[in-house]
Amino acid sequence: MRPTLRDIDIPPSWLILHLVAAWAVSKVSPALFGAAGRVGGLILVGTGLVLMAAAVAEMARHRTTVIPRRNPSALVTGGVFGLSRNPIYLADAMILLGAILWLDAGLALPLVASFVWLIQTRFIRDEEARLTEAFGPEFDLWAARTRRWFGRRG
Repeated sequence: MRPTLRDIDIPPSWLILHLVAAWAVSKVSPALFGAAGRVGGLILVGTGLVLMAAAVAEMARHRTTVIPRRNPSALVTGGVFGLSRNPIYLADAMILLGAILWLDAGLALPLVASFVWLIQTRFIRDEEARLTEAFGPEFDLWAARTRRWFGRRG
């Protein structure tokens, strides 16, 4: 069975595309970060992978999907979801930023903003609409106290 565009229009594909673009930009970008970029990049990538694993484990514990565009069976608000409504996407952005630092590709930094905008418009808004429909006030309460990307409110 041939994959359709919808099958490959998933966050990991967009992350890979942005990582490839960062690598390409690194070939023409002047060195800015040096050894500190390599260390910081590795720390960000590692932290992103740990964050992603923690989020996937929390979703598995609640027996709900991690796949975008599927209807959730549970609203997960604990663990890393208490700090971010989208810890997997936050982890993706951390991995991208870490790769840019590690590659010493300062000219690729706008790719992080591009990735965040794309994920927000193509995936997060739709997911939030689904969560609102499925969980109503419970989602609204969580959204009021937990920021979309990172942090708690009041």
